Parts: sequence; structure tokens; C-alpha cells
Amino acid sequence: MVGTPRSQRILGISQRDVSNIPSRRISYKEALAWLYGLQRFGIKLGLENIRLLTAELLGSGEFQGAGGDMGISFPCKVIHVAGTNGKGSACAMIESICRAQGYRTGLFISPHLVTFRERIRVNGQMISKDEVTNGLATIRNLTTQWDPHPTFFEVTTALALKHFRETKINIVVLETGLGGRLDATNAVQSDVSVMTPIDFDHQKWLGNTLTDIAGEKAGIIKAGVPVVSAPQQPEAERVIRIRSAECDAPLQFVNEAYSRSPVALRGRHQKNNAAVAITAIQAANIQVDESAIVRDLAAIEWPARFQHWDEQIVIDGAHNPSAASVLAQTWREIFGDRKATLVLAVLSDKDLRGMCEALAPIASSVILPGIRSERAAPPEELANVVSDVAPALPCSVTATFGEALMLARTNSNPILITGSLHFAGEVLAHLRGETAAFEECAQ
Repeated sequence: MVGTPRSQRILGISQRDVSNIPSRRISYKEALAWLYGLQRFGIKLGLENIRLLTAELLGSGEFQGAGGDMGISFPCKVIHVAGTNGKGSACAMIESICRAQGYRTGLFISPHLVTFRERIRVNGQMISKDEVTNGLATIRNLTTQWDPHPTFFEVTTALALKHFRETKINIVVLETGLGGRLDATNAVQSDVSVMTPIDFDHQKWLGNTLTDIAGEKAGIIKAGVPVVSAPQQPEAERVIRIRSAECDAPLQFVNEAYSRSPVALRGRHQKNNAAVAITAIQAANIQVDESAIVRDLAAIEWPARFQHWDEQIVIDGAHNPSAASVLAQTWREIFGDRKATLVLAVLSDKDLRGMCEALAPIASSVILPGIRSERAAPPEELANVVSDVAPALPCSVTATFGEALMLARTNSNPILITGSLHFAGEVLAHLRGETAAFEECAQ
């Protein structure tokens, strides 16, 4: 199928099939094929399409304006989270604590790991296949003749907002997809803006300096809306302070980690995320009891965040040098001087050298598998980087993750699987025996 997007080849559906679906009821696979086909439009940052699309889907009463500080209004609390690392964990903690208190919650995150449905959840439950299918069919019919056509992420965001309105939730937690200022989620009017640690990533779209990147992330800050931030590097902190002052938005930096009770997610950074999450809930004037916080943080689960699959395997979605450095720190907290058999796959648009420099010191050997993503750096290219960074470190290349895992298990060392959230999803699908259910994702 020459010229057919990879996502549609995986699902076994051609572009012609997608174009000719129409009046009949479409299947979940067909709906996703259409959605993933939108990746051909690439990443287009901007709010015009999402504003128009959401106004059509939700009705004009839900759309308050086109200004930078006003947007789609929900009859509930909205917590909006941006940053480079820790966004997913912070969002998960906020949503889970609120749900433990008895609120009806909506959570929107990206990317997914195994199934697209992970991105949109109500009260902890993934959106159903029927709701995905029906929602995407509605959006497809609405946008067939649009020019420019909405992108993958704009459609996904609109689907989430539609689902949240229909399910009548109390609290929405929105994770930005890329940046913040022009991210589709920024069309929503929020009750608090949250900034997790900002570092280098996605420079192609966000800029090559930390000041530029922070400027895009801080674009979620709105007039008069409280801002809660994790500790930041000086350049990023300066940008957040200036933007908050311009917007007359109360600003609070959370400089102390949560320490009142255990946090199930491993690593000191997760205690920082917990402190940010609790402060964000308070800033949004959401009432939660201490017992709900303690109970939830002790039991919270969030896949691919230093996840212990079994006694030997740890899975982590670290996908940029700063996240890899935190991962290495967490490894030392848990395993001390014990080294890892490192199974590594990284996307080609990432800082390969920076990733290897961060992870090589905790590795006894490295295994580089081929993975399903066409965006992945070729294992042979990654092997050259590993050899340059750590010439004495044993390094092997395998065709698949399954082969890599078999090789890794030939010794008793703990196994660390990391480098990409996409890779983490492929790994989880393999380990759960759900390889056929694994769906192509966009990061």
C-alpha cells in the first residue's frame, strides 16, 4: 500500500477505504484509521481550528470568545497542566485525589501507551470504543470540507471535551500536548494553570533556548487565573514570573516535596509532583480531605513511570535527557550501585547523545531493539552513539523487543526498559500479551 499512512497499514485499512466509509455505521478500527490518517497534516500549532470545532460540537453557549484569555467554558473546575517532564504524573495525581474525595472527574492526557482510549477518562474509566467511534464519526462528518483540516491532536482534544460535557463531570484535568500557548487544550478557560519542570524537548516547534520553550509553556497562563509551578531553572522561572505578572495571575512556586505520607510512585521527583498536584487542587478551591490525599497517594498507579513489572523488570517512559537524568537518579535511589541491563529505544527527533550520556553510568550493558515506530532511531545509529559515549559498555542490537527481552533475561541483573513512551507502550502490550491491541500513537 504505497503512500498509505503507517497507522492505517497497521489497522489494515487503506486511505481509499477511509474516504469511502460514510453513511453506514463505521467500526472502531475504521474510526481510528481516519483519525491516524490526520497525522499526514502534521503538527499545526494554533487555536482557530479547535475553537471553531468545539463551538460546533458544544454549541455557542459553551464558547465565550476568541481572545487569548477567554475560551471554551465548562460548568466545572478545569486544571490545565503544561511543562516538559512530570505532566502525566501530576495530572494523574490531581485526578486521582479528586476522585478519591468523591468528585466526578475527567482526565485528558497524551500520548497513550497501548490503546488510544487511555487518553480520555471519566472517573478513572477509559472512554468506550463505541463513544470513540461515534464521536469521531460526528467530527469527521463535520470537518470533511474544512481547509485547513483539523489535526490529529485537535480532533482528539475536541473528542475529549465533547465526552466530558456529555458525561457531566465536576473536575477536568487537561494535559497539554505540545507547548502550551498554541496547544489545542489552551482554548479552554481554566481555573488554575500548572507548570511542571521545563527543559529542552520539541525544539523544532518550541524554540532552541529554555527562554523560548518556557515562553510557549507559560502561554497557558491566563488573566487572573492562579498559577502553580514546580521549581524551575532560572530562565524558565523568569519567564513564568513575567507572564504571571502581565496576566495579574497569582503565582505560587512549590519548592518543598510532599512528605506527610508515602507516595506509591517511585522517586523523589514524584514527591515533588505530589506537592504540585495538591497545591493545584487547593488553588482551584477544590475541597479535599487529608484522608483522601493520603489514601490515594499510597495506592496510585501510573504505568511506565519507574514501573516494576516484576522482580527483574523496570519500565520508564523517559524520552529526553532531563527525564533520563531523573530516571538515573531514581535508579540509584532504589538499586544503589547495582547496574542495569539497559534495553533502550529512542525516537529519532530526540537528543540521542544526551539520553545515552544520562543512562550509560547506570548500565552494565545495553540492548537496542528495533521497534514498531517509524519515528524510532535505527538501533545501529543508536549503537554508534552508545559506543561514542561509553566505548567500554557492551552493546547489542536485536530485531525486535521480544529478542531483546530474551537476551536481557540471560543474566540476573535488573532490566531497565526506557527511551520513549511509545516504546514503553509496545513493551507493556508485549508483556500483557496484548500485542494485537497495541495502537500506533503520536507523541
